[in-house]
Amino acid sequence: MKKRVFCQLALLGALGSAASLPALGQTDPIKFGKPNLEDFNSKSFVADSAAEAVVLCDYGRSRFEYIDGDFRVVFDRVTRIKILRKAGYEWATVEVPLYHQSSREEKLTNVKGFTYNMVNNEVAKEKFDATIFREEASSNVTMRKFTLPNVREGSVIEYSYTVLSDFTFNFQDWQFQHTIPVRWSEYRASIPTYFDYKMLMQGYVAPTIGEHSDGTMQVTVSEGGGFVGAGMNTQRVSGSSTTVNVPLKTHRWVTKDVPAFREEPFMTSYRNYISRIDFELAGVRWEGQPYRAVADSWEKINDDLLADENFGVQLKRGSFLKEQLTALLAQEKDPAARIAAIHTLVRKAVKYDGHDRLYSTTTIRKAYDQHRGTAADVNLLLIAALREAGFQANPVLLSTRSHGMVNQEFMPLLSRFNYVMAHVALPEGKEMMLDATEELLPCGMLPTRCLNGTGRLIMPKAAESRWVSLVPQQRLTEYQQIQLTLDDKGGYTGKVHSEHSGYAGLQQRTQLSEKGEKKFVEELLRGREGWNLGKYQFGQRETLDKPLTFDYELTAAGGDAPAGMLYLKPLQHFGNARNPFVHEDRKFPVDFGFAMDETLVMTLTLPAGYEVEELPKAASIALPDNGGRFLFQAQPSGTTIQIMSRLNLTRPVYSAAEYASLREFYRLVVAKQTEQIVLKKKS
Repeated sequence: MKKRVFCQLALLGALGSAASLPALGQTDPIKFGKPNLEDFNSKSFVADSAAEAVVLCDYGRSRFEYIDGDFRVVFDRVTRIKILRKAGYEWATVEVPLYHQSSREEKLTNVKGFTYNMVNNEVAKEKFDATIFREEASSNVTMRKFTLPNVREGSVIEYSYTVLSDFTFNFQDWQFQHTIPVRWSEYRASIPTYFDYKMLMQGYVAPTIGEHSDGTMQVTVSEGGGFVGAGMNTQRVSGSSTTVNVPLKTHRWVTKDVPAFREEPFMTSYRNYISRIDFELAGVRWEGQPYRAVADSWEKINDDLLADENFGVQLKRGSFLKEQLTALLAQEKDPAARIAAIHTLVRKAVKYDGHDRLYSTTTIRKAYDQHRGTAADVNLLLIAALREAGFQANPVLLSTRSHGMVNQEFMPLLSRFNYVMAHVALPEGKEMMLDATEELLPCGMLPTRCLNGTGRLIMPKAAESRWVSLVPQQRLTEYQQIQLTLDDKGGYTGKVHSEHSGYAGLQQRTQLSEKGEKKFVEELLRGREGWNLGKYQFGQRETLDKPLTFDYELTAAGGDAPAGMLYLKPLQHFGNARNPFVHEDRKFPVDFGFAMDETLVMTLTLPAGYEVEELPKAASIALPDNGGRFLFQAQPSGTTIQIMSRLNLTRPVYSAAEYASLREFYRLVVAKQTEQIVLKKKS
């Protein structure tokens, strides 16, 4: 949570009265209530025909007012959107987040909206009825929602609103890019030089226009007599008030014709990559006074968390587990085995309710008794239990993959994090990360949602707080041993033994648990025409630190009659059937979350009287900088063909610069694994 900064203009004594507004100097790019006629011409949207909607103009500006002895931020927004298809109707529902703290909250005012439709060659305008819904999004954010009326394909919608905020630390950020094209996006900010905001620009679409200049705003202040504001340009207005010229920095950013942000496979939150600008209040510098930093340090955050009733205090309350822990520790002498036993105790005692939190929502004792809790409830209990058992266990703050990446270069802010898990120090400088939220998660392995860069380790001594890597030691490992016997119609019978380890084991166990064996097998058959499964058996389902095994028998029908030539693609149903990377370019990293190792070993027994006519050649394909390798080999051996295929990716993340190589790598893998074998009947 960002600390609130009370922005009292101390040098001006007892202040009051409203501020006048600074001139922005540029013409507004949109006039509310006056749509352009060309926006109703379908020919104007040929280039955007694949999109569901187009942002015609998104215009926002943030400025300061001085009211009742304090500054506040005023944010105005006007947005106009063209709806092209039914899928775009959702853009007619607008969400406005409002921050609140204790009894104080941001205010949404001046909400207006219209829907424009072309009716009988004339523009028909329908007004928004001012119905606004309220929804609690988090402990400090309320979402206000409203929907514009009578939206159809071809509609133009338009809305405007103002947000009044006393929380100067919560200066409005701006997003230039969306999941639909944006013709024009403009943001202006006028900021008194008293406030030192760090401006964090991100994304792959740079502003077309970036203008920055100096200016002033006038505020009228009350005084107890005499002149105040040494060093400022002041002017006596009456016996009880003074006009003060406050220096400003004005900014204007514009982007034009921004393409829609495109979701890609193997990516974290789009928030990490979409073009936007964020503001963080670093400090204030009142005239004549030294600079005062308002952003917390990591040391202060560390100490505040440990003193918090819903965080550090809970870590000292694990004594109620003493009896159970004593029994567990008596059974195990090895430290790793003891940690695993404690992990199992917590994992089975408290079911994760699906909510990711940084602070506990109840006491760890109550979560234990109720057998249910948030991620914070579960993992703070885990840390407390480990400490009670004598281990050096401490919390790690992190941001989940869907919440966004934490940049270590940014200012220390708790709002960047939404999750907590456990860290255990081991002998010889080793360490282990633990999470007990998932029923099928082995000890020492993190949920996939937590594989997101780095986390912040919170230590008993604040000076020892540090960043820790969230890159997992475990891989996604799959092994398949396949034995197939062909017939002269191209059909086959066979047996398959598969092993799923690491993150593959977690994924397969999760699907098996959610769907059950019958549906699991049904989905295995999906897309495999002609397949029939006979006996099947799963092994080591409950032994989470061992591979999940799956053995099954199968038959696959061939043609209607024996054939002189058989054309086969035996790996197409066992390997990579398609390239996951469709697009030619990519602007952000490929983030698998973990390294991967997939191995296929097949023995193909030929039908009697057939010989090999054509066999795929051996291949060895490497990614640059030891990023991975693919090996393939097919060799005849008497009446059989031995096939080996192994795909190895050594890194969990590949940069955008490496995308072309990775895409080509997968293209060659798919081509090789779907390459045909030709058998010929002997004459």
